[in-house]
Formats: sequence, C-alpha cells, structure tokens
Amino acid sequence: MNQSLRKKREIYFLWTCRVVTFLAIFILGVLLFHILKEGLAWLNFEFLNRFPSRFPAKAGIKSALFGSLWLISMTACISVPLGVATAFYLEEYAPRNRLIRFFQVNISNLAGMPSIVYGLLGLAIFVRYFNLDRSLWAGSLTLSLLILPVIIISSQEAIRAVPDSIRLGAFALGARRWQVILGQLLPASLPGIMTGVILALSRAIGESAPLIMVGAFSYIAFIPEGPGDPFTALPIQIFNWAGRPQADFHGIAAAGIIVLLGVLFIMNFGAVMIRQKFQRYKM
Repeated sequence: MNQSLRKKREIYFLWTCRVVTFLAIFILGVLLFHILKEGLAWLNFEFLNRFPSRFPAKAGIKSALFGSLWLISMTACISVPLGVATAFYLEEYAPRNRLIRFFQVNISNLAGMPSIVYGLLGLAIFVRYFNLDRSLWAGSLTLSLLILPVIIISSQEAIRAVPDSIRLGAFALGARRWQVILGQLLPASLPGIMTGVILALSRAIGESAPLIMVGAFSYIAFIPEGPGDPFTALPIQIFNWAGRPQADFHGIAAAGIIVLLGVLFIMNFGAVMIRQKFQRYKM
C-alpha cells in the first residue's frame, strides 16, 4: 500500500513538473510572439543606424546599442578576472577559519540582493565619492559589483567539481600550486565557470535600475568614444520608449527588445563556444 502511494505521488509530482514547465514555455512563447509581432515592422538597418528621436519614424537605437556593447565589455573585463581569481583564492589558498566562512556567507547574501541596492552603492561610491560622474566607468563598475557574487559562487562550485586526483597528480609531479591552478584546475573547471559567467553577464546586460541610479542618460545623440564618456544602454532606451503614450513608440520598444535579445544571443553563443572548446578537460 505504501509502495502504491509512493508511485502515485511520484506520478503526480512528475505531471506537476511537466505542467509547470509547459506553462512557463507557453507564457514565454506568447510574450515572444507579441514582441515579434509589434517590433519586426520597425526593425531595419535605419533603425539600427539612427539616434533616438521624439518622432517615431526617425527614432533609432544606435547610441543605446553601442553604449550596451561598451558597458558589457567593460563589465566583463572587470568582473570575470576578479571573480574567478577570488574563487580560486577562496578554494585553494584561503584558510578554513571563521573569517573566511563569514566572507562566504556574505558573498552568498550579496548574490540575492536587489539590483537597486547596487545602484545606490554605485551612486554613492563611484559617481560621487570617486567623481566618475555619469560615465561608462561608473556604470560598468556598478554592474561589476552586481554580478561579482554570482561569478564567485559559480566558479567555486566548478572548482570543487574537479576531481582531487587531477590536483594530487599535478602535485606529485612536482608542480607548484599556481602551476596546478593554471595548467590543470582552470582548464578543467572552465566549462562550469563559463556557465556562471553567461548567467551573470546576461543579468547585467538587461538591468536598468542600477544604470538609472548612476545617471545613465535616456537620450544621447552620439556614440561613446571612451570609458569616461556619458552613455545610455538598451534597457534604458527601451524603458523610455515603453513609457511614452504614443502607440508607435511601443512598437519601437518591441524592436529594441528584439535587438537586446539578439545581442544577448550572440554574446551567449560565443561564451558557449568557449565552454565547449574546453569541455574535453571536464572529468
């Protein structure tokens, strides 16, 4: 009787998971269909090559597109090396004491903190204290703070997944710890690290609240030429268009969402290719 009850519960749980999964996919499909229906009519080369305008027929996304590319590139260059290095330090060098455990708990808590808190932190530290103003530096440093905990935690999990035999074998051959990390642990854990990086950068490129707090512009009629220039980004521009009362701007906002999804897909595709290249090292 108990075995029959367990089987029934297992079947109920399985179908519950299936229904929830299909429901989520259905809702996502409806949203994508609506976005494509509204935005494809506005998506063309002129839309990508024009600057924003108060007239829907002349509005474009050029400054926001290049601003997002600048922003995500700088964020990746800051957060990925720092996050991976921190993970290797915590796993390979840091002593197992109460202070390190305190840091670990706080890193886990920071990973779940709302993004608006990081925006306030970026406003107080980078914009005002370091006087970076509304520059790409301020935006990229703020987004780096946002995604650093995710990169650190995912990198630590990937390092822990590497079998001890690889580490011990390298030490037995006379390798130093830094040689073991660079020659064995990093290639073996890179697929897992790249998974965390993909998720973190995907979150960063779609955030608008931290960028609003650090003062990202909603209208810019030029392309940033350096890290010290003011900027706008795709989420800010989409948010601005979606809040306009004119119906045409809603279609332009949908076209901007399509562009954002395309940039996200290309970025993730490149990261997946890097991950697959190093997949052979995974045991």
